[in-house]
Amino acid sequence: MSNAEELLAFQLKAVGIPFEREVQFAKPRRWRADFILDHCGHPHSFSDSCRFLIEVDGGAFAGGRHTSGAGFRADIEKLNAATLAGYRVLRFLPEHVESGVALATIEQALR
Repeated sequence: MSNAEELLAFQLKAVGIPFEREVQFAKPRRWRADFILDHCGHPHSFSDSCRFLIEVDGGAFAGGRHTSGAGFRADIEKLNAATLAGYRVLRFLPEHVESGVALATIEQALR
């Protein structure tokens, strides 16, 4: 787990948002989501789509996997599969987690 993922987990716990980490979401594929939030049936969930897959993409400016051609292609396939499986996908950079933007966006999405 990256430092940004650990920080986001801490932030989510601090505001009482339940989540699961490193969940395999598209069997038989071995794709895992950094975080999955399932708020179906939650009293504060007014959205038709209440399942969220959250990814924290590290290395965006340091030649990380997410910015290589093959890595970008794999991300497209993975996130399209998540969307087709009924997840709303939210992606963040570590800087979004550190600044609080990721948490604010997640809270807004859950309204």
